[in-house]
Amino acid sequence: MKRKVLFVFALLMVLGMAVYAQEAAVKAEGVPASAWKYIAAALAVGISCIAGGMAVGRIGAAAMGAMSENPELSGKALPYAGLAEGICLWGFLVALLILIL
Repeated sequence: MKRKVLFVFALLMVLGMAVYAQEAAVKAEGVPASAWKYIAAALAVGISCIAGGMAVGRIGAAAMGAMSENPELSGKALPYAGLAEGICLWGFLVALLILIL
């Protein structure tokens, strides 16, 4: 699992470098360079929301299993689900900064 995540991260880094390297060529072809900002923002939000959904799903399943054994643990599991949902918020903030700056 860790190898897959590392491979995907490395692939995204290489593709990101290729996008920046081709920025001058895009300007010469007539495609506005600001179009890449929208693609980057969409990727930031999309990937972070998918990852947040996966995290909330796993945390929710574990919390439900723990609560079935001990109902008093329901209050302790809620902050972890909130932290996992924060991944989506950070993706949105990154996208907002990409679009503004």
